[in-house]
Amino acid sequence: MPHILLDQVSKSFKGATIFENVNFAVEKGKIYGIIGPNGSGKSVLFKLICGFLFPDHGRVIVDGEELGVNKRFPSDFGIIIDRPGYIAGKTGFDNLKALALIRNKISDDKIKQTMRLVGLDPESTQKVKHYSLGMKQKLAIAQAIMEDQQTLILDEPFNALDADSVENIRNLLRKFKEEGRTILLTSHNQEDIDVLCDEVYRINRFKLEKVKK
Repeated sequence: MPHILLDQVSKSFKGATIFENVNFAVEKGKIYGIIGPNGSGKSVLFKLICGFLFPDHGRVIVDGEELGVNKRFPSDFGIIIDRPGYIAGKTGFDNLKALALIRNKISDDKIKQTMRLVGLDPESTQKVKHYSLGMKQKLAIAQAIMEDQQTLILDEPFNALDADSVENIRNLLRKFKEEGRTILLTSHNQEDIDVLCDEVYRINRFKLEKVKK
């Protein structure tokens, strides 16, 4: 049974077709790349998979349960789609702590460890409103991985990162794959797709087409 299954999924907005009868199966423990021009529907696809949007027709099934019927949101997903709405006047650590308290699964030490993993200083008193774009991106990655989420849905995770940070995050994602986690990502940098992904799909004419690697 696929980990994630899109079964004949169609989605339109204001009469404009985004997807039409899309079938897509995701196996656990692989990295999948989704490519396509701006406006082709990459973020919409991820929102359908995460239960933020529902198809007009068809089904989205995660671990055998249909989203919107058996469950609203899939569990154990780490997500970067739209940049999280952080509290500008608080530090990075305080923002992650506030998010962690929702489920109360992890310790302060785990939050700090995760911040260091992505290249942030958990002891810094700098407020998020003074963060650079790259630092905000690292904070978004930290919130997506800090609870050891087993499925990562990452829309442009490398945005605004410098070369060293890109390599660090690539290595993190490789490590997660070795641990058996499942990752779906988009990137405008073809190199990210080439070096990381086991399977690549292009959005074309409202469908997902597998790209030969």
